[in-house]
Amino acid sequence: MITALYPGSFDPLTHGHLDIVDRAARIFDRVVIAVLENPSKQPLFTTDERVRMIRESLGERPGVEVSTFDGLTIGFARQVGARVIVRGLRAVSDFESEFQMALMNRRLEPEVTTVFIPTSLRHLFLSSSLIKELAEFGGDISEFVPASVVEPLKQRLTSREHKHEHP
Repeated sequence: MITALYPGSFDPLTHGHLDIVDRAARIFDRVVIAVLENPSKQPLFTTDERVRMIRESLGERPGVEVSTFDGLTIGFARQVGARVIVRGLRAVSDFESEFQMALMNRRLEPEVTTVFIPTSLRHLFLSSSLIKELAEFGGDISEFVPASVVEPLKQRLTSREHKHEHP
């Protein structure tokens, strides 16, 4: 049985992420979506909120599970018994940093291989930051993110707006 680890912040999850999950699940026996807990970053959603939205979005996908981690991805890969790290690529610009990370992970753990899955053309332009920006300015994000993300994202951005208003 081959376990693949799909790490990321998923802040928020997009249809592009789910596309990578589905394609990885067709290749590997077990896919662990690993949500990064990184206190130095300022995510829009807490780790628990991101995990909940991902689980709701997954529905029944055999062999796919969600977990959280902090620290090095390669350390978590060892912990869950992953032989593969899955990374999605949208553009050539993604490749340089992803390739560098893959080489470092290979150096730290030669038994774990990074597999790059190019994003489907229909999701090529999607990124979590672009979705947040679109939602912040009132754009319709429903075709780009799962239903479990739409309302929480709108509510979070609305509550954040109200915090920045001055009396």
